[in-house]
Amino acid sequence: MSYQFELRHLTYFLAVAEELHFRKAAERLFISQPGLSRQIKQMEEMLGVTLFVRDKRNVKLTPAGMYLKKEVAYIFNHLDFTLKQTKLVDEGISGEVRIGFLGSAMQSILPDLLIKADEVLPKIQFSLEELSNSAQVEALEKDQLDLGFVRLARVPETLQLKPVFTDRFSLVIPSGHKLNKDSFTSIAQVSEEHFILFSSDYSSLYYDQIMSICEDKGFTPKVSYKSVHALTIFKLVESGLGVAIVPSSLQLGFDMRVKFLEIPNIPQEATLYACWKKDNRNPALQPILESLNEL
Repeated sequence: MSYQFELRHLTYFLAVAEELHFRKAAERLFISQPGLSRQIKQMEEMLGVTLFVRDKRNVKLTPAGMYLKKEVAYIFNHLDFTLKQTKLVDEGISGEVRIGFLGSAMQSILPDLLIKADEVLPKIQFSLEELSNSAQVEALEKDQLDLGFVRLARVPETLQLKPVFTDRFSLVIPSGHKLNKDSFTSIAQVSEEHFILFSSDYSSLYYDQIMSICEDKGFTPKVSYKSVHALTIFKLVESGLGVAIVPSSLQLGFDMRVKFLEIPNIPQEATLYACWKKDNRNPALQPILESLNEL
């Protein structure tokens, strides 16, 4: 039997691949479940492969299905982006650059980049989204972001890293804490305190750096809380639930009852990297990278 392969087959496939449930996928697509099953069967027959393993309880992707899911998601994302870029070009705009960032980037390099871009590249638009390191890497690989700002030592080979800002580390303590700028000489002075740290999910490199700052001074911190959000960490410190170690630039933009004391006599530094996909096809990205080099 011969069928004409159409874009709708990919749409139906992706819905089932994401839901792994034919009824839920059918409801999402506003079609009947038997109709969806027929469309998937047609697609499998056209390709000559099995995409799903089905039984009464479960739907699973085959290896071929997992591969196709990744590629179809990329195709749809790129198609949506291309259509949006086409509309922008028609309106006289050079395009859009999608940027992901960690909170500390907004306190350091990112505002300067946006100001410079607005001066020399006024026809480029930007969309900004604060994301974790891992979420940025995933989005860059899927072409859902054009540029990221991360704290990672290694990324997949498809991505490029460039150091753009080096920061010191600061101890964050409640405003009423006995330590101050003059009396603070070593992180060992808070070795008996409870620590509130960025989770290793935020950045395993960054988490290891913080642990090494303490271990170099002869103690392992007692970690009571972890978070991926600076505001949450500062609020816990403000409430007297512990102390924290963060990049010094994070003290900008917050008005809370905490003190930031730069940690003396440590070799560790917090490096912020720009990250992008080597084969990114967005023509608006290259002038942004050139502007980044000039900062």
